[in-house]
Amino acid sequence: MLTTLVSRRVLLAAVAFVVGAAGLVDARSAAAQEPLKIGIIGTGKIGGALARHWVNAGHEVFMSSRHPEELEPLAKELGPRAHVGTPKEAAAFGSVVLVSVPYGAMPQIGADFAAELAGKVIIDTSNPVAGRDGAQAAEWQQKGAGVATAELLKTKRVVRAFNCIPAASLAGQANRQPARIAIPIGGDDAAALAITERLVRDAGFDAVRIGTLAETRQFDLGQPLAQGNLSAAELRARMGR
Repeated sequence: MLTTLVSRRVLLAAVAFVVGAAGLVDARSAAAQEPLKIGIIGTGKIGGALARHWVNAGHEVFMSSRHPEELEPLAKELGPRAHVGTPKEAAAFGSVVLVSVPYGAMPQIGADFAAELAGKVIIDTSNPVAGRDGAQAAEWQQKGAGVATAELLKTKRVVRAFNCIPAASLAGQANRQPARIAIPIGGDDAAALAITERLVRDAGFDAVRIGTLAETRQFDLGQPLAQGNLSAAELRARMGR
């Protein structure tokens, strides 16, 4: 009798554990699908295209630029989930912050918005270009833009993405058929990578993990994996995977 009672208690405990674990998984899955708040520092062609894709996917965006009044027509077109303001406001708004600026502005962003960016997922689309970004561009290129951005923004939660796709393809070829365009990504923070993968999918593209921030140098401009119109299968083949 005692043995039977103990067995029943063990069985009930096991059932409760399984149900509880399933509930936890369901809760995590639901949280993973909740809309995100995304700040955009630098809403040019890349940032504007992503704002449109992400609003269409149900996320809330805060667009910014040096002249935020110029973004009001786009915000009006996108509806109530789109907001406009200063870069500082965008940095404060988002749990995810897209930085899409001429790379020479990156040191100033790191200095001015350190408090607002602390702990947040940073998606970096920016590329150092010698003719535009000054003498330090060569140093940033040699180091790799991903590593340089993490240093300049003082955070390890940087993910490189959307830096080597033409703006026209980003704007006009979301959900391309028969195979979606691949977006190479990389970073050192697993949670930040997972969030970025989701946002790449929500924008209508396929994320392909290249590796760490240091390894993202492989898809810096001019490098072998900086090909903006490959499918995921084509990109992986080029990587030898």
